[in-house]
Amino acid sequence: MRTRIKLCGMTRPQDVRLAVELGVDYIGLIYGGGPRQLTLEQGAALRALVPAEVAAVVLVRDAPRAQVEAIVDAVAPDVLQFHGGEDDAFCASFGLPFLKAVAMPGVTDAGQARAALRAWPSAAGFVLDSHAPGQGGGTGKSFDWTLWPGEVGTPCLLAGGLSADNVAEAVRRVRPWGVDVASGIESAPGIKDAEAMRRFVAQVRGASAAA
Repeated sequence: MRTRIKLCGMTRPQDVRLAVELGVDYIGLIYGGGPRQLTLEQGAALRALVPAEVAAVVLVRDAPRAQVEAIVDAVAPDVLQFHGGEDDAFCASFGLPFLKAVAMPGVTDAGQARAALRAWPSAAGFVLDSHAPGQGGGTGKSFDWTLWPGEVGTPCLLAGGLSADNVAEAVRRVRPWGVDVASGIESAPGIKDAEAMRRFVAQVRGASAAA
């Protein structure tokens, strides 16, 4: 099984170029606040470096409709990712496929996780992360992988505390459709480390091939 790879929180052209060179599936641009936040101009410039075979994902968190529309107009993402309390109707109203981030802290078992996902029937996929409800990702912390909901009929990406040191184990144990990383490939917030990026991708691919 091929595990899809999303590298999130890009802020520099050289990091986007390397991600493309490494053949990742998704590149994430953040408009949800925090140290990886981009301006419209920065996002548009980075998005222009993403070829058709890689999906550009814009992440927002509880942004007003007008702000999301302005970001979509300026950056032209392939996919939106909602990281706050947005409901299914709002997420689906922009005419783009969307990923919904789901906060795993507070979830007590896999059944509860599966039930939570049903709130967004229009989602193209989910990002199960270790952030607290209503907060952003990129925490560098993982959640209890035994809470993973299993096969739910919709792609699910594992996020939270992943790095080259643990992502192979995560792929083997959880067998997610994809993995999502931000802080685990950085030397500082928003500044990606080229060697960490290479190692992360290699570890995912090696574990996927063995699964």
